[in-house]
Amino acid sequence: MARARLVGLNHIALEVGDVEEALEFYGRIFEFELRGRAGRMAFVDMGDQFIALAAGRTQPPDAQRHFGLVVDDKEAARHAIQEAGVDVQQRGSVDFRDPWGNHIQVVQYDEIQFTKAAEVLRGMSLERLGKSEKALEELRAKGLAPD
Repeated sequence: MARARLVGLNHIALEVGDVEEALEFYGRIFEFELRGRAGRMAFVDMGDQFIALAAGRTQPPDAQRHFGLVVDDKEAARHAIQEAGVDVQQRGSVDFRDPWGNHIQVVQYDEIQFTKAAEVLRGMSLERLGKSEKALEELRAKGLAPD
């Protein structure tokens, strides 16, 4: 029997204590647009993907479980995280926990093999984003480098 092939992520549902507080918290760190709301959820737009913030987190803080967010400027994110009073390393990786214990890692677009289609970047006003040679090498090795 054929198996479905993983293609990507459509969204992540992130449990928080309070959606309004979460929007305010994440709004101090990241520039984003609200896609919409439904019940006890809010949807944060990331071009062709989104994060669903859902009220009602009950589990303890995450230890190893985390997810990575891709940004155009990792150091700007680090600075905003520090300004928000959240513990984050001074250099190197940008890992932090939100007030509800969600463990988030922030990575920079040009440093990783993750790509967005040119149309999506244009729609997000991010056409200027490029890739480091290391990221391009990783993409080439998989036959995924842009032409």
